[in-house]
Amino acid sequence: MPIHYEKNDEHIVKITIDRPETRNALDLYHFRDLAEAWRRFKDDDDAWIAIVTGVERNFMVGADLKTYIPQITELQQQIANGEIDEIDGCKLSDGTYAVLRNVKLYKPVIAAINGPCVAGGMEMLGGVDIRISTPHGRFGVMEPKRGLFAGGGTTVRLPRQIPFPAAMEFLLTAEHFPAERALELGLLNEIVEEKELMAKAYDWAHRITANAPLAVQATKESVIRGLALDMKEAYRLESKLAQTIFQSEDAKEGPKAFAEKREPQWKAR
Repeated sequence: MPIHYEKNDEHIVKITIDRPETRNALDLYHFRDLAEAWRRFKDDDDAWIAIVTGVERNFMVGADLKTYIPQITELQQQIANGEIDEIDGCKLSDGTYAVLRNVKLYKPVIAAINGPCVAGGMEMLGGVDIRISTPHGRFGVMEPKRGLFAGGGTTVRLPRQIPFPAAMEFLLTAEHFPAERALELGLLNEIVEEKELMAKAYDWAHRITANAPLAVQATKESVIRGLALDMKEAYRLESKLAQTIFQSEDAKEGPKAFAEKREPQWKAR
């Protein structure tokens, strides 16, 4: 299966997009499979963090222009009218779920980028928390160059994640940007050599899973949901989440482990 899902005994999930013949462009069926991988991760209480990557110097270049886009374009009026919501057994909503648009996923996600990350790849990147790239990474919002629109979240998330002029540079030029430029504009956390990419991604994952998983998830939830609220409501949400975490078993284990000078044993409850 071109979307691989692996979980180790350290609560880390690795999702690999494996369609090198299309440079990891996805059709209906592979969008469905990627969406299912994200749902599987979201629903598994034993999965605390995910790493998403690609194969053979490919990350993700979005929708397959030879198959997916013609299908969607031909049926767009029926889709807009609400007359159809799936094609060949694949839900159309899987396309946006696959790129993490409007998905309530508060577990951390790391992107290990080893090649082109454009169009739908950039859409999905907007839903990722930590971004690591090799020098082979290439970034761009390519849809306008093909007469299309980046409707998977990029026009909403990118201006909230990097400075406005930088976001508009991406969105309006529809050009490729090298990894160095993406790092300079604040899109990435770091650039590493290709041979170090996965080790670095797992290092980031271990740094995060060293912390209490419920506290980590509540922190991300406060950030993501708070961005859509005014300050008063965001503070109210923060207080509500804090109350929940302070009542957890892990909130008792953390101080106890500190006092006993040992590593905490998180239970995620």
